[in-house]
Amino acid sequence: MAQLWAAAAAASYGIGDVETFSGGTEATAFNPRAVAALERAGFEIKTSAPGDANPKYLVRLSSASDALECFSKVYDQAPNPTSDFCAVMTCSAADEACPRVAGATLRLAIPYDDPKVADGTPDEAATYDERCAQIAREMLFAISRAARK
Repeated sequence: MAQLWAAAAAASYGIGDVETFSGGTEATAFNPRAVAALERAGFEIKTSAPGDANPKYLVRLSSASDALECFSKVYDQAPNPTSDFCAVMTCSAADEACPRVAGATLRLAIPYDDPKVADGTPDEAATYDERCAQIAREMLFAISRAARK
């Protein structure tokens, strides 16, 4: 979510040289509940292989934008950068597991409780939507600060 919201924020502020990437402490799969929350927020999302264990998604900020390829990977796996990047830690567990991110020139912690705590409950969609909105606000704020420099 942070990768996509950071890209949206950079586009909103007219910062054209921002590249966004995503990676976690383990490779699993892009949570379909998170994908659904992002779709509800207005992102256009398609997958080429919905049955794969770790499908790749093409995500557009709008129909006029280039697609970003999103899939689950560890933060130090390609195509993620290996140096001169800002690491944004948007999960409490990742923040604790990665006190230092090799190659990062800046580490920004924006911890939140993982919305998966609501999986299978009546509050599931609302919890994912709340977390999606929280990450959107935080990325907009972070990028707005970068736009000032």
